[in-house]
Amino acid sequence: MTVPANDIDLASRLSTAVKNIKAELGKRIVGQHEVIDDLLACFFSGGHCLLIGVPGLAKTMLVQSLAKCLDLAFNRIQFTPDLMPSDITGSEILVDDRASGHREFRFVKGPVFHNIVLADEINRTPPKTQSALLQAMQEHEVTCSGTTYPLPDPFWVLATQNPIEQEGTYPLPEAQLDRFMFSIEVRYPDLASELEIVRTTTMPRQIELRPMASLEEIRSFRDLVWRVPAAESVIAEAVALARASRVSTDECPEDIGRHIVWGAGPRASQYMVLAAKAYALLADRPAPTVDDVRRAAYPVLRHRLVRSFHAEVENIGANDIIKTLLEYRKGA
Repeated sequence: MTVPANDIDLASRLSTAVKNIKAELGKRIVGQHEVIDDLLACFFSGGHCLLIGVPGLAKTMLVQSLAKCLDLAFNRIQFTPDLMPSDITGSEILVDDRASGHREFRFVKGPVFHNIVLADEINRTPPKTQSALLQAMQEHEVTCSGTTYPLPDPFWVLATQNPIEQEGTYPLPEAQLDRFMFSIEVRYPDLASELEIVRTTTMPRQIELRPMASLEEIRSFRDLVWRVPAAESVIAEAVALARASRVSTDECPEDIGRHIVWGAGPRASQYMVLAAKAYALLADRPAPTVDDVRRAAYPVLRHRLVRSFHAEVENIGANDIIKTLLEYRKGA
């Protein structure tokens, strides 16, 4: 397949922009290189992202900083038990026109009408409010009183969850989880990074982050990811990994099947291929490989596998199951 010359040039510009974004983020964010790579791959693929990590790991700062580097409108919504759906999407209010004396309903846009929306501690609000994001994440629009309002382009939702605090939380339904392309684990920094974090954050400093890509470039980059050619072997690996996670299929190995109640659907296969394309572009490569798909398996499958009672008792996590799945596919 011949790649158009303008796409080759655009891919080169994307690679340069990514390097500049990472360098700019490095002024404020220490370490977390793998998390940043996954965030950028998710963003340029057009998917939404779930960030899992304990408090104090700079998840919010990372998202805010990335929004500044991309020069996109950002808003943070703190999810709480009393948050209502209209607090996210917006609502109609009765407005008096003093000049004419007429009264009319006018839609006031909620915080979801931004390019990048951070749903902080999304599992602290009831499912009714969580579901307010479903239409926005899937169709990139909001409907109120029969009228549909388009969301900004690009539109990107990032949600955070605390994995250790369960009291007063509401688990996200599988339908909601499936709307997230990636589930990224934000782990504790290594020793060198933590020393640097403490050193730089306990002294006066002012850091202004500059935008590293224009809105027009961002839209072009996101379109480019979809145009990247993927070999049949890449697509076949993504489909095989997703199918091997389903207990109801013959492709699911017995030692994996006993640890899973529900596996990944076709959307996971699509996301693994898209992520593989993004990984390739971010690394300045013209096309994805099977290894890119295998790398994408962790963030794509992690939140789509419903573990069985056996897995819970044996303390086998989603990452363990995915590792076994990848080893099985290597030997297939």
